Amino acid sequence: MKIVVGLSGGVDSSVTAYLLQQQGHEVIGLFMRNWNDASVTLEDECPWIEDSNDALLVAQKLGIPYQVIDMSELYKERIVDYMFDEYQKGRTPNPDVLCNREVKFDVFMKTALSLGAEKVATGHYARVHSTIDEDGKEIFHLLIGKDNNKDQSYFLCQLSQDQLSKALFPIGELTKPEVREIAKEQGLVTADKKDSQGLCFIGKVSLPIFLQQQLVPKEGEIVEIFNDFAEYSKPQPTFNSKQEELEYLSAKINYKREDGKVIGKHQGAQFFTIGQSKGLGIGGHKESCFIISREMENNIIFVGEGRSFPGLFRKALKIDNSEVHWVREDLRLKNGESMDVLARIRYRQTLEKAKIYQFEDGFFMEFENPQSAIAEGQFAAWYLEDELIGSGVIS
Repeated sequence: MKIVVGLSGGVDSSVTAYLLQQQGHEVIGLFMRNWNDASVTLEDECPWIEDSNDALLVAQKLGIPYQVIDMSELYKERIVDYMFDEYQKGRTPNPDVLCNREVKFDVFMKTALSLGAEKVATGHYARVHSTIDEDGKEIFHLLIGKDNNKDQSYFLCQLSQDQLSKALFPIGELTKPEVREIAKEQGLVTADKKDSQGLCFIGKVSLPIFLQQQLVPKEGEIVEIFNDFAEYSKPQPTFNSKQEELEYLSAKINYKREDGKVIGKHQGAQFFTIGQSKGLGIGGHKESCFIISREMENNIIFVGEGRSFPGLFRKALKIDNSEVHWVREDLRLKNGESMDVLARIRYRQTLEKAKIYQFEDGFFMEFENPQSAIAEGQFAAWYLEDELIGSGVIS
């Protein structure tokens, strides 16, 4: 089988190419040049050039064809501009999820297939299995990676059946130490290379510096809310329906300046996110202060002290119907239906017990235990055991 491997210059994609070659496939290495703006990268480095060189060395070592495709304009248009827009609105986007949906498994995949490839492989810690249903149709299952510490199924939560049908994730069956061991045994230049810590398309960047390229700093106030805030202790009303209860549980509190005390200044609410504690420059507290809300119109950040501060937690979240995506279309809920699932609202979060509900006016997720820092714009993903079956953008 002819397979294009997205060589990223890291150890994971290098070992992916090696494993497929060992299985007897015809492997082509394709490196994506992503959007790069030297003014926002940390240190004097140009990550894509270094990564491209490493990918070339791996391809030469394995004796496979290699080429670079420039996707920088596409990244700028579909990912970078989207990020600026979302932060401007006071939402917290996830560029890695979008990168996989819009670039790697869309334009990049189409490019690979145009080269005659039957499948596209990447170095994600996830697995794809397929089964045949009773009508003889092949169904593709997106499963978590064997290495619980590295599972990246969450980043693939927006893929479709068509995209999964052409995707391969060979290292999903391995742990990270096993991947590094294979790379060392084969003398691959990436064997000891550190994992990328940056945004999926730029490398190492300071997010505030990156955002300041387009979002104008504007001084605003930091207001501290305290544990005795009346909203935290008021009794729940009586509900006429489950949907009414879920609307209540998923609604965020709209804080006002007079609800707390001004304790500092910041340079723009758009540069921060819910649950953030670093970079606020607040002193004089026993525990760190965490952002519990942002009021974009008046540029106010609201904070509460400590990880267990009540304003950080919510029991439910809502997703607009237009933002609900089912990896497994055959499991899609109809109006009025519900399902017990496991769920996460961010990468690396442990899977939490939850129940999802579909109504005409929206989709809801209710957790068994209240969740900290539910942020608008992030993706919530839901699983049945170890299979990711759907996801959506938190509204």
